[in-house]
Amino acid sequence: MSIAETIIPPQAPPPAPPRRYTLSRFIGSVTLGVWLALAVGIFLTVVNGWDPEKFSRYGPSFVSGLGVTLMLVISSIVMGAVLSLPVAMGRMSNNKIWSWLSYAYVYFFRGTPLITQLFLVYYGLGSFRPQLEAMGLWWFFRDAWNCALFTFTLNTAAYQAEILRGAIQSVPRGQHEGAAALGLSQRVAFFKIILPQAMIVALRPYGNEIVLMIKGSAIVAIVTVFDLMGETRRAFSRTFDYQMYVWAAILYLLMVELLRNVWALLEARLTRHLKR
Repeated sequence: MSIAETIIPPQAPPPAPPRRYTLSRFIGSVTLGVWLALAVGIFLTVVNGWDPEKFSRYGPSFVSGLGVTLMLVISSIVMGAVLSLPVAMGRMSNNKIWSWLSYAYVYFFRGTPLITQLFLVYYGLGSFRPQLEAMGLWWFFRDAWNCALFTFTLNTAAYQAEILRGAIQSVPRGQHEGAAALGLSQRVAFFKIILPQAMIVALRPYGNEIVLMIKGSAIVAIVTVFDLMGETRRAFSRTFDYQMYVWAAILYLLMVELLRNVWALLEARLTRHLKR
């Protein structure tokens, strides 16, 4: 410590001036208050209108529909991930035919609504029943669950392919050159060096895609798949109680919140070496 510091002690910085209460802050506070009031009102309405008899009667159906929703989303995400790898490779390929086919596939399934794709598979393929029977495929497409799984797999594979392509292209070129300098083959370098780094970049977009699939899965109720929304519609048609949809909304929120926390833990685990 210098002589000047012993004689004149350092002074604390002056306190920051209070933030002005601007119009944008006022609007934000009012909006937050309205949302809180709505949440409290819905909660009180549900509590006051709670009917144990309806809950015991339709609760098992909601659990069954929840299982169908989870099975549909998990199965389509896993199969879509497998399909997305060759599609992503095609998008980055120098082969014009493969690249064009991959681009057309991604363009169609990302550019059209999911419900349109589901109707094309469920209702459209029914017009080709004789041809499908001749090929031995009618047993698959006559079932609404199989049509929903097929459509969701194709849809999410297109989105996952773009996520994977962007993540792979974000890996620095030096990683490719370093693998080549070590004498590693392109296959080993891709699966051991490039892809693991790309998956860290793609982790959050993958989580967003799963959330969108969970919410989008509600449309399968239109084609007689009794998922969570399908069971909700059936319960409402018998009770005309709007709380059935409140219960469904709560279950969807729980699924999304659980996934968000799992994804946060997974990201913290996989990126812990980057924070040192």
